[in-house]
This record gives sequence, structure tokens and C-alpha cells, in this order.
Amino acid sequence: MKFSTQVKPISYLKSHAAEIVKDITENREPMLITQNGEAKLVVMDVKSYEEQEETLALLKILALGNREIEQGKFRDAEDVFSELDKAGN
Repeated sequence: MKFSTQVKPISYLKSHAAEIVKDITENREPMLITQNGEAKLVVMDVKSYEEQEETLALLKILALGNREIEQGKFRDAEDVFSELDKAGN
């Protein structure tokens, strides 16, 4: 994600809020807001934010799974399926 085209000072945010909402919602490109030349916040549409949160949640689950595998906390798939077959009979 490149912010180079979507960098605006906080004064622009204050005076163009409705236009920014429309723009970001349509383009789904986040905007970087600066204050005194320093990056302060990112404004993004809700759908993009929700997708990002879902992606982060999945990455956390994968990281947890990898950690458990490294700690030896796993079972062979064949054993699990064998157990399920026995339970189904």
C-alpha cells in the first residue's frame, strides 16, 4: 500500500471531510494525514478496515498454529481421521 498519492495535511481533512469520505469510499485507498509535516493517522473506509482486521485475525491464528507445531502440540492427521472413523461406527 503506497501512501505517496494520498498524503494530506490535517487542515485539508478539516476543510474537505465530505469529499474525503466520498473519495476514500469509492477508491478504497487509505489517506495519510500529517500534522506539522509528521504522519499522524490513516483514514480508510470501513470495508477495507474490516478486511484488514479479518486478515490480521487469520494471521494470528496461523502464528498460533505454527507456535503449537514448534512446541510439539499437534496430532498426525491420519490418527485424527482414524479416531473419527472409529467414533462414527
